[in-house]
Amino acid sequence: MPNQKPPHHEHHFTASETVRDIVIGMADGLTVPFALAAGLTGVLAASKLVVTAGLAEVAAGSIAMGLGGYLAARSEAQHYEAERAREEREIVELPEVEAAEVREVLQGFGLNEEQSAQVTAELEKRPKAYVDFMMRFELGLEEPAPKRALQSAFNIAVSYIIGGMIPLSPYFIFTNAHQALPYSVVLTLIALLIFGGIKGAVMGLSAWRNALQTAIIGGFAAAAAFGIARLIS
Repeated sequence: MPNQKPPHHEHHFTASETVRDIVIGMADGLTVPFALAAGLTGVLAASKLVVTAGLAEVAAGSIAMGLGGYLAARSEAQHYEAERAREEREIVELPEVEAAEVREVLQGFGLNEEQSAQVTAELEKRPKAYVDFMMRFELGLEEPAPKRALQSAFNIAVSYIIGGMIPLSPYFIFTNAHQALPYSVVLTLIALLIFGGIKGAVMGLSAWRNALQTAIIGGFAAAAAFGIARLIS
């Protein structure tokens, strides 16, 4: 028997929206409370005050970021619904115009006039598939998941809280904020490096480059906040 090639399985990353939410929430959760805690350490000695302010920021930030994610996802869904309704209306009211647009899209993929006309004729017999094709290949829009808005809000808010607790954790242990700060810096930079590396690897980018980039941005944010607080005081 001739040698048979093993079946080819393609592995594509399909959770880009969830990863995007986690990246947004975790990145801000690590950097904003870190910068706030570092800035407050420049003028306060008591860790309790830093913890109180930090927890308040984490709570407010997670709610604000989660709400922002919800509204963004809802706007995306509403935009998709409006465009789909318009396409459904136009294939009835302007069939020749829509058919010409479909043929143009198909010819952009290398089909000749005869082939594109045949495919268009077949699509016209299937209104739903016709609209699906226009949404995907003419407008470049994908139908959002039904519960996308709530999932986005949850993912971003939880990621923000998890990220925010990392820089604050040393302040729960040490009563003196100046003693807690070096540990907060080290923990946060390690977390930023790990988070940036994982983000890069998952999204098919350079893990090391993303790790360093994420850590540098977070470090600059905290250093700026600390320096400004010291100057003001």
